[in-house]
Amino acid sequence: MKRRDFIKKSVLYTTLSVAFGAALGRIQKAFGQRPAGRTPDLVAVRGGDIVTMYRRAMREMGGMQSIVRRGQRVVVKPNMAWDVTPERAANTNPELVGAIVRDCIAAGASRVFVFDHTVDQWQRAYETSGIEKAAREAGALVVPANLERDYRDVQIQGARRLQTTKIHHHILEADVFINVPVLKHHASTTVTIAMKNLMGIVWDRRFFHRNDLHQCIADICLYRAPDLNIVDAYLVMTRNGPRGVSEADLARMRSLVVSKDIVATDAASTLIFGAQPSDVGHIRIGAEMNIGEIDLEKLNISRIAL
Repeated sequence: MKRRDFIKKSVLYTTLSVAFGAALGRIQKAFGQRPAGRTPDLVAVRGGDIVTMYRRAMREMGGMQSIVRRGQRVVVKPNMAWDVTPERAANTNPELVGAIVRDCIAAGASRVFVFDHTVDQWQRAYETSGIEKAAREAGALVVPANLERDYRDVQIQGARRLQTTKIHHHILEADVFINVPVLKHHASTTVTIAMKNLMGIVWDRRFFHRNDLHQCIADICLYRAPDLNIVDAYLVMTRNGPRGVSEADLARMRSLVVSKDIVATDAASTLIFGAQPSDVGHIRIGAEMNIGEIDLEKLNISRIAL
């Protein structure tokens, strides 16, 4: 790296670190204190490597055995939509995906499926992201999601715009659905996290963009809420999302959020990003539709600094 580029990147990281410090103060104030002896509604961990933070969070949540039972079929749904290397953080960290798959198998899962309806060409995105290799080595079945024949027509009760759609059959057949997005900027929605990651389980994503994107994102959450949401907020794309341009778009937040509540997951992660949850349309709508809780003060939350 040229000295000039190094200095520019260092200045950017320093600036973003200061902004993150201010955001963290807001998060800590919002989270409050967790009552002793209760399983938290949400766990927020910061300061460790991605797998260490994940394992610490899952201990707080009661372990993967509290989510996955012996003999169950599991879908682990990362963001691997982009033909981009892990260093660019456009996709979920592959080491995190591998650790989750291993824990699901250790908990007794009969099968663990990993897939995403990619934006870039699926084979390149699966390979370049590093997720396919990590998931396979951990014991998952990594399946394509690029053919319409693998999707089934469904009706979404209570939806305002996305009343019918086609969802990948592995979601319909799964006993457990684990949603593993990466926290990053999105040009159309400010952020893309857990709620928006569900666009990767539907066939016709263009419908979302033509028919009130934020409402459709909230609507899809009504059909099959994930049993667990695990947000990779270690290396966060703060601009030029969702694909990014270069590593200069990134800030090391070294954080991870885990919750069963998809709206709370996005609310907490948005604060880490440095924005207000109520300013993000689909998060606000999700709360209005009682999909989840946007007011973190109402939740039992565990904050952990490693």
